[in-house]
Amino acid sequence: MAKTDTACFVFDIESVADGALVSRLKYPGEDLTPSKAIKKYREELLEENGKDFVPYTFHLPVSLVIAKVAHDYRLIDLVALDEEQSRPHEIVKLFWEGWQKYRRPRLVTFNGRGFDLPLLELCAYRYGLAIPDWFAEDRKSFDQPRNRYATFAHFDLHEWLTNNGASRFNGGLSLAASLIGKPGKLDVAGHMVQDLWDAGKKAEIHDYCRGDVLDTYFVFLRSRVVAGELSVKEEHAIIDDARGWIEDKAKTSPGLTRYLAAWGDWKSPWA
Repeated sequence: MAKTDTACFVFDIESVADGALVSRLKYPGEDLTPSKAIKKYREELLEENGKDFVPYTFHLPVSLVIAKVAHDYRLIDLVALDEEQSRPHEIVKLFWEGWQKYRRPRLVTFNGRGFDLPLLELCAYRYGLAIPDWFAEDRKSFDQPRNRYATFAHFDLHEWLTNNGASRFNGGLSLAASLIGKPGKLDVAGHMVQDLWDAGKKAEIHDYCRGDVLDTYFVFLRSRVVAGELSVKEEHAIIDDARGWIEDKAKTSPGLTRYLAAWGDWKSPWA
Protein backbone atom coordinates (compact mmCIF):
# COMPACT_ATOMS: atom_id res chain seq x y z
CA MET A 1 0.00 0.00 0.00
CA ALA A 2 1.08 3.58 -0.63
CA LYS A 3 1.89 5.99 2.17
CA THR A 4 -1.43 7.75 1.51
CA ASP A 5 -3.28 4.57 2.60
CA THR A 6 -1.81 4.79 6.11
CA ALA A 7 -4.22 6.59 8.43
CA CYS A 8 -2.77 5.60 11.83
CA PHE A 9 0.46 4.64 13.51
CA VAL A 10 -0.43 2.36 16.43
CA PHE A 11 2.80 2.18 18.38
CA ASP A 12 4.57 1.38 21.62
CA ILE A 13 8.03 2.01 23.08
CA GLU A 14 10.28 -0.05 25.32
CA SER A 15 13.03 1.92 26.99
CA VAL A 16 15.88 1.62 29.46
CA ALA A 17 17.63 3.98 31.82
CA ASP A 18 20.59 6.03 30.61
CA GLY A 19 23.11 4.91 33.21
CA ALA A 20 25.64 7.62 32.40
CA LEU A 21 22.98 10.30 32.91
CA VAL A 22 21.82 8.70 36.17
CA SER A 23 25.42 8.56 37.43
CA ARG A 24 26.13 12.18 36.51
CA LEU A 25 22.93 13.72 37.92
CA LYS A 26 21.98 11.47 40.82
CA TYR A 27 25.41 10.55 42.15
CA PRO A 28 27.91 13.27 41.20
CA GLY A 29 31.36 12.67 42.61
CA GLU A 30 30.75 8.99 43.33
CA ASP A 31 32.31 7.84 40.05
CA LEU A 32 29.71 5.09 39.58
CA THR A 33 29.63 3.10 36.36
CA PRO A 34 26.37 3.37 34.40
CA SER A 35 25.21 -0.09 35.49
CA LYS A 36 26.01 0.55 39.14
CA ALA A 37 24.27 3.92 39.05
CA ILE A 38 21.10 2.32 37.64
CA LYS A 39 21.25 -0.45 40.23
CA LYS A 40 21.60 2.03 43.08
CA TYR A 41 18.78 4.25 41.80
CA ARG A 42 16.43 1.28 41.33
CA GLU A 43 17.15 0.09 44.86
CA GLU A 44 16.37 3.55 46.23
CA LEU A 45 13.12 3.78 44.23
CA LEU A 46 12.07 0.33 45.40
CA GLU A 47 12.63 1.29 49.03
CA GLU A 48 10.80 4.60 48.62
CA ASN A 49 7.67 3.54 46.76
CA GLY A 50 7.76 -0.20 46.18
CA LYS A 51 8.61 0.07 42.49
CA ASP A 52 12.02 0.27 40.87
CA PHE A 53 11.03 1.83 37.53
CA VAL A 54 13.31 4.75 36.74
CA PRO A 55 11.43 7.92 35.60
CA TYR A 56 11.15 8.35 31.85
CA THR A 57 13.23 11.54 31.94
CA PHE A 58 16.28 9.31 32.48
CA HIS A 59 15.26 6.87 29.70
CA LEU A 60 16.27 6.07 26.15
CA PRO A 61 14.09 4.07 23.72
CA VAL A 62 15.54 0.73 22.63
CA SER A 63 12.48 -0.66 20.85
CA LEU A 64 9.72 1.12 18.97
CA VAL A 65 7.20 -0.92 17.02
CA ILE A 66 4.61 0.61 14.72
CA ALA A 67 1.49 -1.01 13.30
CA LYS A 68 0.56 0.85 10.13
CA VAL A 69 -3.22 0.94 9.89
CA ALA A 70 -5.28 1.84 6.83
CA HIS A 71 -8.24 4.21 6.63
CA ASP A 72 -10.57 1.21 6.82
CA TYR A 73 -8.74 0.09 10.02
CA ARG A 74 -7.05 -2.93 8.41
CA LEU A 75 -3.50 -3.82 9.42
CA ILE A 76 -0.98 -2.92 6.72
CA ASP A 77 2.34 -3.71 8.37
CA LEU A 78 4.17 -4.12 11.66
CA VAL A 79 7.68 -2.69 11.84
CA ALA A 80 10.34 -2.35 14.54
CA LEU A 81 12.54 0.69 13.97
CA ASP A 82 16.31 0.07 13.80
CA GLU A 83 15.61 -3.45 15.07
CA GLU A 84 19.06 -4.88 14.45
CA GLN A 85 21.04 -2.21 16.28
CA SER A 86 18.41 -0.65 18.56
CA ARG A 87 20.10 2.76 18.62
CA PRO A 88 18.01 5.29 20.55
CA HIS A 89 18.98 8.29 18.40
CA GLU A 90 18.16 6.40 15.20
CA ILE A 91 14.85 5.08 16.57
CA VAL A 92 13.72 8.60 17.46
CA LYS A 93 14.88 10.06 14.14
CA LEU A 94 13.13 7.32 12.14
CA PHE A 95 9.91 7.76 14.10
CA TRP A 96 9.58 11.49 13.54
CA GLU A 97 10.75 11.27 9.93
CA GLY A 98 8.28 8.48 9.28
CA TRP A 99 5.44 10.46 10.81
CA GLN A 100 6.22 13.26 8.36
CA LYS A 101 6.75 11.01 5.32
CA TYR A 102 3.43 9.25 5.91
CA ARG A 103 1.72 12.66 6.06
CA ARG A 104 1.35 12.85 9.80
CA PRO A 105 -0.91 9.84 10.50
CA ARG A 106 -2.96 9.74 13.67
CA LEU A 107 -0.93 8.29 16.54
CA VAL A 108 -2.65 5.60 18.62
CA THR A 109 -1.23 4.49 21.98
CA PHE A 110 -2.12 3.09 25.36
CA ASN A 111 -0.97 5.67 27.91
CA GLY A 112 1.22 7.29 25.29
CA ARG A 113 0.34 10.73 26.60
CA GLY A 114 1.91 9.86 29.93
CA PHE A 115 5.02 8.08 28.66
CA ASP A 116 5.70 7.40 24.97
CA LEU A 117 5.13 10.87 23.52
CA PRO A 118 6.86 12.77 26.35
CA LEU A 119 9.87 10.47 25.90
CA LEU A 120 9.95 10.99 22.13
CA GLU A 121 9.67 14.76 22.61
CA LEU A 122 12.44 14.78 25.20
CA CYS A 123 14.66 12.71 22.91
CA ALA A 124 14.03 15.18 20.06
CA TYR A 125 15.22 17.86 22.48
CA ARG A 126 18.27 15.79 23.45
CA TYR A 127 19.25 15.02 19.86
CA GLY A 128 18.39 18.41 18.35
CA LEU A 129 15.63 17.15 16.04
CA ALA A 130 13.17 19.69 14.68
CA ILE A 131 9.52 18.56 14.79
CA PRO A 132 7.63 21.81 14.11
CA ASP A 133 4.50 20.11 12.78
CA TRP A 134 4.11 18.23 16.06
CA PHE A 135 4.46 21.33 18.24
CA ALA A 136 2.60 23.59 15.77
CA GLU A 137 3.11 26.61 18.01
CA ASP A 138 1.60 28.97 15.44
CA ARG A 139 -1.83 27.31 15.75
CA LYS A 140 -4.50 27.83 18.35
CA SER A 141 -3.99 25.55 21.33
CA PHE A 142 -6.87 23.20 20.48
CA ASP A 143 -5.43 22.70 16.97
CA GLN A 144 -1.99 21.72 18.21
CA PRO A 145 -1.27 17.95 18.05
CA ARG A 146 0.16 18.00 21.59
CA ASN A 147 -3.09 19.30 23.08
CA ARG A 148 -4.49 16.71 25.48
CA TYR A 149 -7.86 16.69 23.74
CA ALA A 150 -6.55 16.75 20.16
CA THR A 151 -7.53 13.16 19.43
CA PHE A 152 -7.31 13.82 15.69
CA ALA A 153 -3.52 13.73 16.13
CA HIS A 154 -3.06 11.36 19.07
CA PHE A 155 -5.67 8.94 20.33
CA ASP A 156 -4.63 7.60 23.74
CA LEU A 157 -6.76 4.57 24.60
CA HIS A 158 -6.00 4.92 28.30
CA GLU A 159 -7.34 8.47 28.20
CA TRP A 160 -10.40 7.25 26.30
CA LEU A 161 -11.12 4.43 28.76
CA THR A 162 -10.72 6.67 31.82
CA ASN A 163 -12.55 9.73 30.47
CA ASN A 164 -9.29 11.68 30.39
CA GLY A 165 -8.15 10.56 33.80
CA ALA A 166 -11.48 10.84 35.63
CA SER A 167 -11.18 7.20 36.75
CA ARG A 168 -8.48 4.61 37.33
CA PHE A 169 -7.98 1.71 34.92
CA ASN A 170 -6.54 -1.07 37.03
CA GLY A 171 -5.14 -3.84 34.87
CA GLY A 172 -3.84 -1.67 32.07
CA LEU A 173 -3.46 -2.78 28.47
CA SER A 174 -3.31 -6.44 29.46
CA LEU A 175 -6.78 -6.28 30.99
CA ALA A 176 -8.23 -4.29 28.07
CA ALA A 177 -6.87 -6.87 25.63
CA SER A 178 -8.00 -9.85 27.71
CA LEU A 179 -11.57 -8.57 27.81
CA ILE A 180 -11.77 -9.03 24.05
CA GLY A 181 -9.91 -12.33 23.90
CA LYS A 182 -6.47 -11.09 22.94
CA PRO A 183 -3.28 -12.28 24.67
CA GLY A 184 -2.32 -9.37 26.94
CA LYS A 185 0.95 -9.80 28.83
CA LEU A 186 2.69 -13.13 28.22
CA ASP A 187 6.08 -13.99 29.71
CA VAL A 188 7.50 -10.45 29.71
CA ALA A 189 6.29 -7.25 31.39
CA GLY A 190 7.50 -3.66 31.24
CA HIS A 191 9.44 -3.75 34.49
CA MET A 192 11.59 -6.56 33.05
CA VAL A 193 12.91 -4.61 30.05
CA GLN A 194 15.91 -3.09 31.83
CA ASP A 195 17.15 -6.50 32.98
CA LEU A 196 16.55 -8.03 29.53
CA TRP A 197 18.51 -5.21 27.93
CA ASP A 198 21.37 -5.62 30.39
CA ALA A 199 21.41 -9.33 29.53
CA GLY A 200 21.67 -8.56 25.81
CA LYS A 201 18.21 -9.96 25.01
CA LYS A 202 17.16 -7.44 22.40
CA ALA A 203 15.03 -9.90 20.44
CA GLU A 204 12.86 -10.62 23.49
CA ILE A 205 12.31 -6.89 24.00
CA HIS A 206 11.25 -6.36 20.38
CA ASP A 207 8.91 -9.36 20.57
CA TYR A 208 7.35 -8.00 23.75
CA CYS A 209 6.89 -4.60 22.12
CA ARG A 210 5.29 -6.23 19.04
CA GLY A 211 2.79 -8.01 21.27
CA ASP A 212 1.86 -4.80 23.06
CA VAL A 213 1.33 -3.02 19.74
CA LEU A 214 -0.94 -5.78 18.46
CA ASP A 215 -2.93 -5.70 21.71
CA THR A 216 -3.21 -1.93 21.37
CA TYR A 217 -4.41 -2.30 17.79
CA PHE A 218 -7.17 -4.74 18.74
CA VAL A 219 -8.23 -2.57 21.70
CA PHE A 220 -8.37 0.35 19.27
CA LEU A 221 -10.68 -1.63 16.98
CA ARG A 222 -13.07 -2.36 19.84
CA SER A 223 -13.04 1.32 20.83
CA ARG A 224 -14.25 2.12 17.31
CA VAL A 225 -17.10 -0.37 17.76
CA VAL A 226 -18.15 1.35 20.99
CA ALA A 227 -17.87 4.77 19.31
CA GLY A 228 -20.07 3.59 16.44
CA GLU A 229 -17.46 3.79 13.68
CA LEU A 230 -17.43 0.01 13.16
CA SER A 231 -19.99 -2.73 13.66
CA VAL A 232 -19.00 -5.89 15.49
CA LYS A 233 -19.32 -7.74 12.19
CA GLU A 234 -16.91 -5.31 10.54
CA GLU A 235 -14.54 -5.57 13.50
CA HIS A 236 -14.51 -9.37 13.22
CA ALA A 237 -13.75 -9.21 9.50
CA ILE A 238 -10.81 -6.87 10.16
CA ILE A 239 -9.55 -9.11 12.99
CA ASP A 240 -9.75 -12.18 10.74
CA ASP A 241 -7.75 -10.34 8.10
CA ALA A 242 -5.17 -9.28 10.68
CA ARG A 243 -4.87 -12.80 12.03
CA GLY A 244 -4.11 -14.09 8.55
CA TRP A 245 -1.39 -11.46 8.21
CA ILE A 246 0.09 -12.39 11.61
CA GLU A 247 -0.01 -16.11 10.80
CA ASP A 248 1.97 -15.48 7.63
CA LYS A 249 4.61 -13.42 9.43
CA ALA A 250 4.76 -15.87 12.36
CA LYS A 251 6.47 -18.41 10.09
CA THR A 252 9.70 -16.48 10.68
CA SER A 253 8.90 -14.78 13.99
CA PRO A 254 9.02 -16.68 17.32
CA GLY A 255 7.39 -13.73 19.07
CA LEU A 256 4.39 -13.70 16.76
CA THR A 257 4.15 -17.49 17.09
CA ARG A 258 3.85 -17.10 20.88
CA TYR A 259 1.30 -14.33 20.41
CA LEU A 260 -0.89 -16.56 18.23
CA ALA A 261 -0.58 -19.43 20.71
CA ALA A 262 -2.20 -17.21 23.36
CA TRP A 263 -4.87 -15.90 20.98
CA GLY A 264 -8.48 -16.05 22.10
CA ASP A 265 -11.78 -15.16 20.45
CA TRP A 266 -14.31 -12.76 21.91
CA LYS A 267 -17.69 -14.36 22.54
CA SER A 268 -20.84 -12.30 22.31
CA PRO A 269 -23.14 -12.82 25.33
CA TRP A 270 -26.10 -12.69 22.91
CA ALA A 271 -24.77 -15.42 20.63
